[in-house]
Amino acid sequence: MKTTALLVLEDGTVLAGQSCGAEGETTGEVVFNTSMTGYQEVLTDPSYKGQLVAMTYPQIGNYGMTADDNESARPHLSGFIVRELCRTPSNWQSVESVDCFLRKHGIPAIEGVDTRALTLRLRDKGALRAVLSTTDLDPKSLLKKARQVPSMAGSDLVRHVTTAEQYHWTEGQREHGKPLNVVVYDFGVKYGILRCLAQSGCRVTVVPASTSAEDTLALKPDGVLLSNGPGDPEPVTYAIDSIKRLLDKRVPIFGICLGHQLLGLALGGKTFKLKFGHHGANHPVMDLATKKVEITSQNHGFCVDLNSLPKEVRTTHVNLNDGTSEGLAHAELPAFSVQYHPEAQAGPHDSRYLFGRFRELMLSRKEAHSKC
Repeated sequence: MKTTALLVLEDGTVLAGQSCGAEGETTGEVVFNTSMTGYQEVLTDPSYKGQLVAMTYPQIGNYGMTADDNESARPHLSGFIVRELCRTPSNWQSVESVDCFLRKHGIPAIEGVDTRALTLRLRDKGALRAVLSTTDLDPKSLLKKARQVPSMAGSDLVRHVTTAEQYHWTEGQREHGKPLNVVVYDFGVKYGILRCLAQSGCRVTVVPASTSAEDTLALKPDGVLLSNGPGDPEPVTYAIDSIKRLLDKRVPIFGICLGHQLLGLALGGKTFKLKFGHHGANHPVMDLATKKVEITSQNHGFCVDLNSLPKEVRTTHVNLNDGTSEGLAHAELPAFSVQYHPEAQAGPHDSRYLFGRFRELMLSRKEAHSKC
């Protein structure tokens, strides 16, 4: 039997619906995702830590949850908001419904709300703090709680999602010419990124976000990947310090999403919070060198300030929706990054060539060292 659930936003908006997923109460920042598929990848993306995710597509759960499409070991989002949730999925690969998955992991959710109207409100007012509850159904009480939710700005959420210990990733490992050792800083890394590295012939070692540059260099990496992750990059000072020291040692670096922002900060740039962020699998990005447009998968609420970058750092990609930073590269150091997700799980694969570019950067650096 369905029970009532309330979603109350900090601006006083009250949305009533039916409870799905786990019973209880949860808080966070509400953002919307425009993907038509890929809800399993959304649910298990560590970058959604501290957020309530509203899916703009009206029917969610039609193909259930599969055994192979998780992007991390468990969901990290605070809550889930849908128009209609399918409880009887049709897919031979399905192992359980979204409702069962949410209940198993203790994630509250609400269905029966007008998610497109909610999206328009978020586009107008920006991402808003909120409370989702099936236990406290007093709007005044929930509004007070919503306004007490900590702001995403200034919050270091990386420490909540990073691995506790170093480990090796071997799934999808392929031999591809000369083996290359890649150290991945786990700021909330998605499995899809690790798979792409392994498939391109890299030997992947994943390390905690707080790993020092000295400990990373002791692993003798041919390159370092800075992963995606949640929250504001500016408070993650321990990672920024490590990146600066790795840049001094001229280690090839590839940053993705939060990794892009952290690299930008390490190079002397600044970041700012976007009004409602970029969350979806249909964002157009232009490569300024080729003028080609890639359709990209994105999930971020902060952005590198283009005007803050020093002259040695060039902007390589821009978002065609709002003109914001989507990529950078240093003129002299072997470092580049993109704001979007080239592994695109789920999403279009227009940008997977970037893993090949990272490989070529590592090989050229290794060849140069061998001639010294």
